Amino acid sequence: MDDIIYLTYPLLLLALLAGAKFAGRGSYNPEFMSLKNTKYIQGFFAICVMLHHMGQKTCASWHDPKYIVHGLDMFVGIGYLFVAIFFFYSGYGLFVSFKNKPDYLHGFVKHRIIPIIIAFYMAQLIFLPARYLLGEKISTRQLLYYLTGAQLCNINTWFPIAIVAFYFAFYFSFKYIKNENLAIFATFLAVFAWTFIGTCINHNDWWMRGEWWYNSVHTFWMGLVFAKFKKPITEGIKKHYFIYLILAIVLFYASWKLCVFVQNGAFGFSYYCETSWGPKGPYATPLLVKLYKKWGVLAAQILYSTLFLVVVLLISMKVQVGNKVLAFMGKITLEFYLVHSLFVEMFGYTFADSLHPVYYIKNVALFAVVVIACSIPATLLFKRVLQLLTLFCRKERVEKKDYKAKVSLD
Repeated sequence: MDDIIYLTYPLLLLALLAGAKFAGRGSYNPEFMSLKNTKYIQGFFAICVMLHHMGQKTCASWHDPKYIVHGLDMFVGIGYLFVAIFFFYSGYGLFVSFKNKPDYLHGFVKHRIIPIIIAFYMAQLIFLPARYLLGEKISTRQLLYYLTGAQLCNINTWFPIAIVAFYFAFYFSFKYIKNENLAIFATFLAVFAWTFIGTCINHNDWWMRGEWWYNSVHTFWMGLVFAKFKKPITEGIKKHYFIYLILAIVLFYASWKLCVFVQNGAFGFSYYCETSWGPKGPYATPLLVKLYKKWGVLAAQILYSTLFLVVVLLISMKVQVGNKVLAFMGKITLEFYLVHSLFVEMFGYTFADSLHPVYYIKNVALFAVVVIACSIPATLLFKRVLQLLTLFCRKERVEKKDYKAKVSLD
């Protein structure tokens, strides 16, 4: 019965390729970077992110062996590959919109950033009562941490924080730096600073609490670069497309092997290096040693995720995906990302690694079905409430602005 979960892989492939169109020899998908097509791809990877979180909950090596049920093992350690796709398309979309829409930065914070912030706090408020009802003792101080977002009720809600930070970096760079190349470089510096700070911080209960906060963010500024130089890049690729595709796949495979080698402790590299051991026992790892250990793993993962992105882009140049499932998921990617984790926790063997779940579903196939069945309607409701709150906030800002104008005229 447990083996049914392995149907996930052909079903996932079917969800991706149903309705796909393959470009013939010498022709390419003209819509491979269109908003519609990128939404299809993001919809697919939203499903992959859910499978990644379910895999971490069911068969990750750090769990008690009695709770490990195999089936989604492939997804456990590659969530950052999927998230790298989202960061890339975000950067690409911002630059394209900036170039094609007059006064795009006017109202940017209101239209692009505020909805994400509202969504983040909505996700916090969803998890908060769940934690309390399932037995977490929440002190006044802890309640304040959760309500402000200083600590995450759901650790997977780090993505909105990161993307908002990079949206602000983009906004200020392109608003105050008129040279586009310098603005892109300024955004790169912001992404690098985020990454560097992350590698300086130990695993904790606050922001930058682990490597997943920064090991995929480099693709955001890559999206900006690709958007600016898309035509010469794609025209150059088309001249030797299959050579580039084969080379990218081979290098991707090699980078995977390198990642496995490095993550297993090669050359002393490790994200988990807060404490070292010496003749007199444990001691805090010096910062330079910590950076060496962490950046060794990070460099391998940056290479791996970048090559994964390259393979996805090259394939999408030839294959145009699109069906009702991908179209539907593409419209709710952020909301689905924020909501599905609640049900992964509710029906996993623990809630938030320390509380009893609502009901533990050991069979992974049934677990997946229940999570999906609960997540879809909950996501639609979440999206509707988010839309209403966003409209309300915008209306309030307009009314206050109009009121101030009337007062000044009086």
